[in-house]
Amino acid sequence: MQSMLDGRSILYGGDCRDSITRLDDCSIDAVVTDPPYALESIRKRFGGKNAAKAKADGMNGGFARLSGGFMGQQWDTGEVAFDVDFWSECWRVLKPGGHVAAFSSTRTYHRLAVAIEDAGFEIRDQLAWVYGTGFPKSHDVSKGIQRRRAEDVEPVRAICRVVRAAMDAKGVKSRDMTSEFGDCNARLIDHWAARDSDSQPSLPTPQQWATLRRVLGIDDSEIDAEVARLNARKGAASDEWTGADIVGEQTGATPGFGEYRFMAKDRTIRKPTDAAEQWAGWGTALKPAWEPICLARKPLAGTVADTVLEYGCGAINVAACRVGHEVRHASHTSLASCSGNSLGKAGTAEARRGTRGDKKEDRGRWPANILHDGSPEVAAAFPADKDGSAARFFYSAKADATDRAGSSHPTVKPVALMRWLCRLVTPRGGVVLDPFAGSGTTGEAAFVEGFRSVLFEREPQFQADIRQRMDLLFSGQEERGRKKVKAQGRLDLDAGPLFSR
Repeated sequence: MQSMLDGRSILYGGDCRDSITRLDDCSIDAVVTDPPYALESIRKRFGGKNAAKAKADGMNGGFARLSGGFMGQQWDTGEVAFDVDFWSECWRVLKPGGHVAAFSSTRTYHRLAVAIEDAGFEIRDQLAWVYGTGFPKSHDVSKGIQRRRAEDVEPVRAICRVVRAAMDAKGVKSRDMTSEFGDCNARLIDHWAARDSDSQPSLPTPQQWATLRRVLGIDDSEIDAEVARLNARKGAASDEWTGADIVGEQTGATPGFGEYRFMAKDRTIRKPTDAAEQWAGWGTALKPAWEPICLARKPLAGTVADTVLEYGCGAINVAACRVGHEVRHASHTSLASCSGNSLGKAGTAEARRGTRGDKKEDRGRWPANILHDGSPEVAAAFPADKDGSAARFFYSAKADATDRAGSSHPTVKPVALMRWLCRLVTPRGGVVLDPFAGSGTTGEAAFVEGFRSVLFEREPQFQADIRQRMDLLFSGQEERGRKKVKAQGRLDLDAGPLFSR
């Protein structure tokens, strides 16, 4: 445990499932967090209800990417974020009426929300954080057809027949050999020994083949050479692709997060085959433009009034989270002023509301369950009137290098967005818990808003980033500016708000 910001923020290293057991019952006012989205889940291959758990260190070859998680990060799994038992611990440490605000992805939100609900929380709403800087990670079907190595299908099946015959001769099943491959799931071995009727034959890597030879007693130099030849072709284009006429070359920057490129290194444009041309223009994904935020609440202890008076939790701070600077009177029929499309500074209810004679004024619009990043692309999607775009009625936040604060974390949420969320669900002087602290933006947001925070972070390198972020809060703008320049030097890791933490 490390104390930061003169004791206003506490950082626990290690697995959050262990760290949370150190917290007392009903000691936390709000949970504001961005759990891993599990976008690349090994469950896609080995996720059956009764399947043995696959170990990432036992996975290699064609399954290494799936076991590695988003952008190769081992922490991008759903083992905690989708675990009812973990959210039950969050329920335990929260005060009655305490809220959870948890980010997720459009693809895996259902697992997060169901786990939170099954732990005993009430799902209160789903917020949508909309942004314009996402880009599609779509597979070009036409190119995939032309690049697939159809000529390798039969040779790979021939290797599978050899493995299957050797297993049958020894009377062993796939499950009998899992210990030889890091206690992997038996289905991985099934792919290496696929029958001709099976749809997914797979080629073992040279290391896996050496183990198969030893365990099954395979001794055939021709087969060894064929396995080596086929492995050397992994990642190569098909004969159809390499033999096609070159009609052009792609120019411009290749999109992606630094070294994580989403397009092939081969920039040539080839004349398509008849089969490929029939699927020109087809892909596999839409452009990502929003992330859901699950807003849930621990059940009240009586009425809302009872719970608020006893525990300080149970309600959301509407007045401090109003959006924009419009002045609207009690009749809500006139507009006194319009300025800006972002949330004003935090304040008390009195500061956010005023009077005009004997009429009550509301400064700013009632906070909505849609938030956006302020980008021109998103603003253009809102209708406009004589006073401007309706986008001004929704909170605007956008991540930049200042939010990164020199962190090497591949995903960083905007501090302003995290401030708004903390302010929405945390009572005055309350404690915010972030079980997946990442680069520490929730901790910074809580401090700036006058709250205390408890942070959990498993990865040592990101624990260092969190400590650096907190130190910068006392170091002044000059030092933070130097960290901003440092972060800008590696902005290829940061594609804006997409998948951001």
